[in-house]
Amino acid sequence: MPLLPAPSSAPYLRVVRTSAWYDLVVTAGFATPWTYGLLHDALSTLGTALGLGALPPQDPMQTLYANLMGSVVVVWAVLRLVDPLPAHGLYDGVARALFAAWQTYALAHGGPGLLWLFLGVEAAFGIAQLAPWLRRHHTGPTGERPWVGWARQRTVNRTEEQT
Repeated sequence: MPLLPAPSSAPYLRVVRTSAWYDLVVTAGFATPWTYGLLHDALSTLGTALGLGALPPQDPMQTLYANLMGSVVVVWAVLRLVDPLPAHGLYDGVARALFAAWQTYALAHGGPGLLWLFLGVEAAFGIAQLAPWLRRHHTGPTGERPWVGWARQRTVNRTEEQT
């Protein structure tokens, strides 16, 4: 039995697919060393033109991490496009919260202002995908928060096991 029932509406699955298309378009360039080199230069030029700062000079380790991230995100995006499920929206929302946290960390430690553009999109898609789960599960059928009922049931089960 799932811990939280999933939002299953067609509009929710459209959000899951839309976030997947965004990921595919934005991160495909990160997936190979050759495309990342071109993308790195383009993003640095854009950041400079907008007054947000250029990316740090490209090096082999930065390229490796960009390629790893790009490869995983491209595969994850294709999965959500081919077989969109409500659970994929939940997991993607959590991943976006993590990405937003690390982007915020980078910005707080001198990262280029260009990250603000990505942070805004990550936060927007994260909220759009997590909000239906949080809204649906704020209270349970008895009016209490679901984790309160779950904790109470675990306590009852443990007490019964001990007797």
